[in-house]
Amino acid sequence: MAIPVIDFSKLNGDERAKTLAEIANACEEWGFFQLVNNGIAEELLERVKKVSSEFYKVEREENFKNSKVVNLLNESGDEKLENVDWEDVITLTDDNVSEWSYQTSGFQETMKEFRYELKILAEKIMEVMDENLGLPKGYMKKAFNGEEGEKNAFFGTKLCHYPSCPNPEKVTGLRAHTDAGGVILLFQDDEVGGLQVLKDGEWIDVQPLKNTIVINTGDQIEVLSNGRYKSAWHRVLSTIDGNRLSIASFYNPSLKATIAPAPQLVKETNEEMDQTYPKFVFGDYMSVYVQQKFLPKEPRFQAVRAV
Repeated sequence: MAIPVIDFSKLNGDERAKTLAEIANACEEWGFFQLVNNGIAEELLERVKKVSSEFYKVEREENFKNSKVVNLLNESGDEKLENVDWEDVITLTDDNVSEWSYQTSGFQETMKEFRYELKILAEKIMEVMDENLGLPKGYMKKAFNGEEGEKNAFFGTKLCHYPSCPNPEKVTGLRAHTDAGGVILLFQDDEVGGLQVLKDGEWIDVQPLKNTIVINTGDQIEVLSNGRYKSAWHRVLSTIDGNRLSIASFYNPSLKATIAPAPQLVKETNEEMDQTYPKFVFGDYMSVYVQQKFLPKEPRFQAVRAV
């Protein structure tokens, strides 16, 4: 099995209906899919890879060699490490641009441009989900922004590297989890694998494909769709070969946004509304998530119901 690969450009042609159906199936059956011809220029994607690699080598590599997880692995003997991840990560947002790298030439400009294009793509994908679910155009975007206006949804980017690991059997690159938020757009390494998604009880490799964008749905899409689109468990294996690049961008609700199943997708049974998924404020959900990220998601929904 392999996760679906979908040509996004065909949404604008004679194969629109077929492409919509492919995306709907991927959302329902996988929670993961890869987009080719995604509208982001290959020249920009190549620049992103170049500046990200230089950034790690110049500004992050030495710090990682002296990091907690490296020291723990060196001291672990025969024991497998728990509750740690073999990754180097920084987060880029519109609010911390002043903290972005100044040492790596072109890093700020390239990542700003990349994030701008990714946000546009995320909103296009949400519109496709709206259409496939029979919701009004812009429903998800409006829900994520909340009642306070157009620009409250959160858009963050995690720039990660998974360096070569001398004992990959003893530590995971990133432990299994589902993502808390909405739509996740991943630009992953062309060559070094490691990302896996759980499908029907089996871990499936997310195959590296050059200059594609991997899409996965988070917990909030599962709630809004009333369970039609499930958030998928995924993990990253550490590897002895290479240094894997992973740039994940998250289009999430505002912390003040109220999230609930779309009324159009809730069935009435014996005059009582289906309450599989509660109504909650996203900030309350995140407070639970940060404590339970690597645990089953269902108790998170129940915990936030009681807030």
